[in-house]
Amino acid sequence: MANGFGSLYVGAAAIRTSQTALDITANNLVNINTDGYVREQVLFTDDTYSFFQSAAISDQMKGTGVKIADVIHTRDMFLDKAFRSENSRHAFYAASYDAVTEVETFLQEATGEAFSEALNDFYVAFQEFSKDPSDTVNQNLVVQKASLFLTREQNLYQGLSSYQSTINTKIKDDVNRINELAEQIHDLNLKIERIEAGKTETAMDLRDQRDYAVDELSKLANITCTETIEGVYHIKLEEKDFIDDFNIYPMGLYTDTVTGFVTPYWPHLSAIEGDPATDDVYPVYDLTNISAAHNTDKGEVKALLLARGDSRATWYDMDGLSQEEYEIGLANSVMMNSEAELDTLTHEIITSINDIFSPLTTYEGATVTGTDAKGNTVTITAGTKIADTENCAVGSDGQIPPRELFIRRGCDRYTEVTLDDGSKMYVYNEEDTSDVTKCYTTRALEVNQDLIQNRTLLSHMTQNDAIDYDLGKNLIGIWEDASYTLNPSDQTPCTYTGFYTKYIGELADVGSIYKTTSQSLDNTSQTIDNNRQAVIGVSSDEELTNMIKYQQAYNAASRYVNVLSQMIEHLLSALG
Repeated sequence: MANGFGSLYVGAAAIRTSQTALDITANNLVNINTDGYVREQVLFTDDTYSFFQSAAISDQMKGTGVKIADVIHTRDMFLDKAFRSENSRHAFYAASYDAVTEVETFLQEATGEAFSEALNDFYVAFQEFSKDPSDTVNQNLVVQKASLFLTREQNLYQGLSSYQSTINTKIKDDVNRINELAEQIHDLNLKIERIEAGKTETAMDLRDQRDYAVDELSKLANITCTETIEGVYHIKLEEKDFIDDFNIYPMGLYTDTVTGFVTPYWPHLSAIEGDPATDDVYPVYDLTNISAAHNTDKGEVKALLLARGDSRATWYDMDGLSQEEYEIGLANSVMMNSEAELDTLTHEIITSINDIFSPLTTYEGATVTGTDAKGNTVTITAGTKIADTENCAVGSDGQIPPRELFIRRGCDRYTEVTLDDGSKMYVYNEEDTSDVTKCYTTRALEVNQDLIQNRTLLSHMTQNDAIDYDLGKNLIGIWEDASYTLNPSDQTPCTYTGFYTKYIGELADVGSIYKTTSQSLDNTSQTIDNNRQAVIGVSSDEELTNMIKYQQAYNAASRYVNVLSQMIEHLLSALG
């Protein structure tokens, strides 16, 4: 009788384990579309054995049934590490490609008319002007196309600047999200450690949530993740401690007071007092030597910082750079490089045109002094740039020095100096790169209002009242002069038309590299994730097969118990 009741326990154990297996399988099926869910697998094992002795034979063992050995929560740490690494690198190149694509979109403008057409129209206007500089129709065409060219160029530059602000906002959002993920992972660390402290339970759902958060974090930043024996994740971000057993070290955002651009920094390593001149900011990201060889081309935030740059670039950010300085600095920022090259094109065209309409020469005489319109004393030495009043053309009013076509908002082209002997000299006001309004740069330019109101004031005749055809030829010559280079790395001089063609070509080449790399890395990360899903993912076919198997096992165990129950009932009835 004792053996009979013991057999009932064996059957009950089979029912219990089959029911648990069915519950786990059902949970897998319910969560088949849950992001980050890792399938659970049941392992069975023998339950404890009972030992008994018999005088006739050796010691005997009697089984007590089956039990759940473990519910496996399977992850492959190597696949996780590989996926997060490739995911981070893919995000870097995808963000870089988006920036290049945006620049290419701006070059077509919202109206669908490319900037290149405005540049070509400007050239055509000078071709017509050269035929007869005195023709008011040709003069009007030059001023009109100059206004159109400058408007389109400024709209394009403003579009690039606006996209820098958009990237800046995206950086803020990403950094805030990184800090949110840090809080989430740290909170899950504490919960998992608390639940698993007794070594009897695995916090499976919490681990799934934490791993999913780490996957998202790997897209935004370059991280390394290790797990302690207590089940706590330690995370380093850009090789600095970010999450440990007890603390998180969130990133801060330092805002430049001039540009409004934010820079992620480590508050716990910095001394911030609110004064940019004295603040000691420890930046999170080192934007030098970014390459696959150094394993530093990772994370969306780093790519956004690199693409945005640290300022709105002009021609003088590129001026004077060596090839090496350019390639390790400005060239790495898609937005700043595009702005600087565009502004360089504009600067070269505008200064060349102005130097023909209102030419300069170099003063070679002895040092002289005089006073300007404000009564300030001005000393003119050898080598000073002055207006070439002897060889310049003039407009219909005969004004000397003649007017320039494009003006700077911050200063006039010349300072009129009355010398001690009563004569006048016109000193050229050099560009001052410390004040953007005193440079021939996109943000400080406008077409001369005098010429807009009266086109005939545009230089077109000699001081002897003859039509200055040489002026027209010289204007055409600047468009045909093949002496301009796109940037310090460009070793092939070209014309303005070639300059713009190179500008577009360079963007296309960079975009192609980023696109190809991004697609390749996306394929790699997808392949790794597919392999990872083969380990952690839920297959409906497999789970349904398991459900049928466990259901059959449950039915068999139930039938076994019913038969034993009937047998025991019969024995009890027969024995009275």
